[in-house]
Amino acid sequence: MHFTKPAWVAHKDPSAKSDASKRLSIFSVHVHPDGSRIATGGLDARVRIWSTKPILNPASEESNRPPKSLCTLTMHTGPVLTVRWAHSGRWLASGSDDEIVMIWDLDPNARGKVWGSDEINVEGWKPMKRLPGHESDVTDVAWAPEDRYLASVGLDSKVLIWCGYTLERLHKLDQHQGFVKGVCWDPVGEFLATQSDDRSVKIWRTSDWSLEAEVKKPFEDSPVSTFFRRLSWSPDGAHITASNATNNKGFVFIAAVITRGTWTSDISLVGHENTVEVAAYNPHIFLRDPKQPVATSNICSVVALGADDRSVSVWQTKSARPLIVAKEVFDRQIMDLSWSWDGMTLYAASSDGTIAVFAFEPDELEGIAPHSVQVQYLSKFGFVPPPLPEGYSHESSSSNIAAAAVAEVASKPAAVDTKIVGGEVVNVLVAKRNNKKRVGLTTMSSVPSAGLSKSTAKRVPFLSDTDINMGGSKPASPLTHDSFFPTPDEQPFDTPRDRKLRIDVDMGSSSGSAGYRSLGGNRQREMVPIKEISISKAASVVNSNGIILPVPAILTQLTAELDDGIQFQAMNSEDGAGSSSLYLTRNPSEGHRQLLDLDRLPSLVIAVQSTSRFFAVATLDGSIIVYSPSGRRMMPTLKLGTPCSIMESSESCLLVITQDGTLNSWNVTKNTASFPPVSITSLISPNDTITASVRPNGTPIIHCASGAVYSYDPMLFTWVKITDRWWSEGSEVWRKSQTQPANPNIVAQIESNIRDLPSESSTDSARAKFWSKALTLNHLQVRMHAAKLLDSPAEYKQNLALYVKKLADTGLEDMAEELIKELCGPIFWHPGEGTGGGWSPNVVGLSKRDLLKDVVLSQFVKSENLQELGREWQDILDKLASEV
Repeated sequence: MHFTKPAWVAHKDPSAKSDASKRLSIFSVHVHPDGSRIATGGLDARVRIWSTKPILNPASEESNRPPKSLCTLTMHTGPVLTVRWAHSGRWLASGSDDEIVMIWDLDPNARGKVWGSDEINVEGWKPMKRLPGHESDVTDVAWAPEDRYLASVGLDSKVLIWCGYTLERLHKLDQHQGFVKGVCWDPVGEFLATQSDDRSVKIWRTSDWSLEAEVKKPFEDSPVSTFFRRLSWSPDGAHITASNATNNKGFVFIAAVITRGTWTSDISLVGHENTVEVAAYNPHIFLRDPKQPVATSNICSVVALGADDRSVSVWQTKSARPLIVAKEVFDRQIMDLSWSWDGMTLYAASSDGTIAVFAFEPDELEGIAPHSVQVQYLSKFGFVPPPLPEGYSHESSSSNIAAAAVAEVASKPAAVDTKIVGGEVVNVLVAKRNNKKRVGLTTMSSVPSAGLSKSTAKRVPFLSDTDINMGGSKPASPLTHDSFFPTPDEQPFDTPRDRKLRIDVDMGSSSGSAGYRSLGGNRQREMVPIKEISISKAASVVNSNGIILPVPAILTQLTAELDDGIQFQAMNSEDGAGSSSLYLTRNPSEGHRQLLDLDRLPSLVIAVQSTSRFFAVATLDGSIIVYSPSGRRMMPTLKLGTPCSIMESSESCLLVITQDGTLNSWNVTKNTASFPPVSITSLISPNDTITASVRPNGTPIIHCASGAVYSYDPMLFTWVKITDRWWSEGSEVWRKSQTQPANPNIVAQIESNIRDLPSESSTDSARAKFWSKALTLNHLQVRMHAAKLLDSPAEYKQNLALYVKKLADTGLEDMAEELIKELCGPIFWHPGEGTGGGWSPNVVGLSKRDLLKDVVLSQFVKSENLQELGREWQDILDKLASEV
């Protein structure tokens, strides 16, 4: 198998000409059925189509034949979150943050220069149809077998079904209670599966679009912070592998395997160290024993997982362990996976703006069967799809594609045999077996045959023999089983008698020993399974309001990481001593991972937090200790009296809420408090649940289950409400600027996580029109106050512009003039004179008079109602400017 990361596959910000190397996130990748091209969707709001031959063939890459970039599609106005080719290869579907699903068709006349850029389209794809219908971001789309339907899902919690022929909307499924982030079709065509932030997978019948089943158990404790929950259906129709599942009360991240018919999840794929974001099945059926005929007992599948731990794993369902674990393939989490139609190549996309490609050899994926075997096998389900729309058909070349793919596999003479199965000639792959052991691979530079292309793409042959030297005379040391995915008891897979070689690749590690070097000498780091420690706790502190916040579960090990490879680790003792040990690991230039024995604490660690500037630990005795990235103590031990319930961090700021509801916020770099300790008990009631975060300026944000969000204003010495789901009652701008992945607008992010009020609480329809205008104006004013407090100048300016437009539309002259005077300030004030009469010339770092001129008056002079007022104040500003 070969691994490559083509550096030229990238989505870049065309406006950032000063930093041409800056990459934008890639959210989706999909391979065309003929394998000749891939489509990617990214944060730049573009769909890009790339040729695969230069990715897989170094000679083609060097000659640029065919061209690497084939086409750039620019009709979307928001980040493109999903791209999917139709099975026929004729159409491409894309879904975006702009709430639109777009269908693209090949257009030979659409080649040429891309509008607004220097890019050239080698081949043309035209927008054939625009599919509106979603009310928020479209997160995933999927084509049904034979392209009979297209399903789209989004953050509006809706599932929309479109005709795959006429592209008309057929059905809307709205039973999910949270963002829907994944969709896949049963290869038989009988069912559709969707996965949502309501922590469920729903199975829908395609015969009448009613709910067949709902699976909740493995998702009860799954996090809701992931970009996607992409799931996949096995090619034999027997299983769904769903992402973002957990075991052990959320402490173990897994992918859940759901069985068809019973719709239960008794199988877990365990080993990733963070949330699994995407699952993708190889499109081929595999035979457990290639020498035996096709039967249910002789069939298995291959599935790939991509996770937030930056790793890719590939599993074959006949084995309890993964075939391959590629570690630290990317710098950030994995967003999407896609297999080629021939089943030999896996593409992965990451939010770090790169893609990775794994190209397998036929003998590495043992037992692969041609697509004709799948067609024959699926016929046993006896499902008859509904008739096609009259006069429509897909002139599909998929059968030719399948034949070509099988012929390509069959043309490899290394391990192909032929036998008759049911009267059909079938290519049977015969593995070349030998007694191989697992080998932990080292970096690409240590592999003699691994060369770097001109594009700096890494091409790594995955070796399989233990006697191959890794760049020297000394053979590579096999790594211990404990270094990789454990064998979980909850995986009831069959373990074959002759276990296949499993290859583990650490893309971030260096060559040489697998051990860790401490400052006191070389030693092997102790591997401790993560589990909860049961201890007898002291009586909880109860405040006057009867509020007791929960304390985090005490685990044997807690870990936090920095972006530059530094890892902080806290190990709690289980021997009853009640102490903990702290470690720091990093990747120094000489190649070894260095282990520093950092500290030993007299109490158990219950929470850890990190930013690029510090690490912090909270202990059971109510202490907070802060360390620099090098391991130096940055502050004295902070004694809070009661244990920490919530700890959050942002840049230089650390926030801690204790069990009794006392909130502290510090700037650890300056060794100062953002404000005196303050209680949150006035915001919540007993048994209420809250979440918290902190801004880089130290401002706390408290989310209550009631839908209200609060922050503390140190200038007013009180809590202030920065938003509330009450605004969903009638505000015209509620969620109009809803958040998107990588959106820095904090107020929009907060509102996007608040559920609307139930429709039955709506106000009287007779006053709804005026009520909506009043709510909108007040909502925008609250947003501006929140943007000031949370230090979000872009949102302040954006909401000021919306507020000004609403004032102009309604003609509220008194409010408009008051706003003008507030921004203009004293007439006698001139730049450079400081403040006048307590008036400040700036707001959230923006000049008030610039805002008045560019945002407020420019809108008023175009208004019928406030035109005269706007011109009058424009003249005043011009006179003030001329006097400077």
